[in-house]
Amino acid sequence: MQASASAPASIGNVGVGFDILGQAFDAARDRVTAVREDAPGVRLGSVSGLVASLPPSPSSNTALAAAQAVLDAAGAPHGMRLDIDKGVPLAAGMGGSAASAVAGAAAANALLGEPFSVAQLLPFALEGERIASDPPHWDNVMASLLGGLVLAASEDPPLVQRLPVPKGVVSIVLHPAVKVETRMARGILRKEVPMPLVVEHSRRVAAFVAGCAAGDLGLIRAGLEDVLVEPQRQHLLPVLPELKGAALAAGALGCSFSGSGPSVFAWALEKDADAVEDAMSWSFVEAGIAARAYRAPVASQGVRVERVSEEVA
Repeated sequence: MQASASAPASIGNVGVGFDILGQAFDAARDRVTAVREDAPGVRLGSVSGLVASLPPSPSSNTALAAAQAVLDAAGAPHGMRLDIDKGVPLAAGMGGSAASAVAGAAAANALLGEPFSVAQLLPFALEGERIASDPPHWDNVMASLLGGLVLAASEDPPLVQRLPVPKGVVSIVLHPAVKVETRMARGILRKEVPMPLVVEHSRRVAAFVAGCAAGDLGLIRAGLEDVLVEPQRQHLLPVLPELKGAALAAGALGCSFSGSGPSVFAWALEKDADAVEDAMSWSFVEAGIAARAYRAPVASQGVRVERVSEEVA
């Protein structure tokens, strides 16, 4: 009669991998509880956590849309109510809409007896994410679903692959009290870039992926620098150059926007994590911007079904 699932925040792009790399970030999670109802369709129940209300229909709510896609694909004769506990902030560059979509798809799937595997939930979660961004961006969705560091090798046909990550590396995210809408952040990007920039960007992506595969921190440091997108969005957070410099000086392997921002992430070894977080935090303090710090392993867990119950709360 009832099933719950939670999905983590995520770091879209992971700096260098615009639209092709995503990383689960288990410092915050959205939780969705699906409750069986006789009436067909999906409706919104209670909303709690960081927000007091959410859009009430599948046409405007990523969790409802994803659950509806699962319900339709399974051909279920009944419907469900979704109660949403929002733990991932919205418009923060932390994959808030994707976490809701993934948790909604997984909760609906669990309520139906899991007719689909976790990997098979990807298209349904993407349909949920489409409500927030059309076409939907795979980076946040696939990372929140599968966990860890994930590469979108192909969209048509779909091919995603979890990548190995070096042990002892954590992600630090600073979420400032600023909002950046993803559509606006994408809209400012140039449609064409010079060939030398394309080559340099490709060099960074290759170095980063090779460094992760080989566990080579030198390659990761060389690759974890966004020369393509970050310079075009830097003006959205003027403190970024100082913050990034402080993070790198404190030992960070790399630092950039998380997704389209305004949140900023860094990778660091566990032994350097406190110093890197302090350096990033002080940069915001000196800029007069309040910011909240989060931290989680790079190898964070993806979606999980948290409870299946015969009782309806």
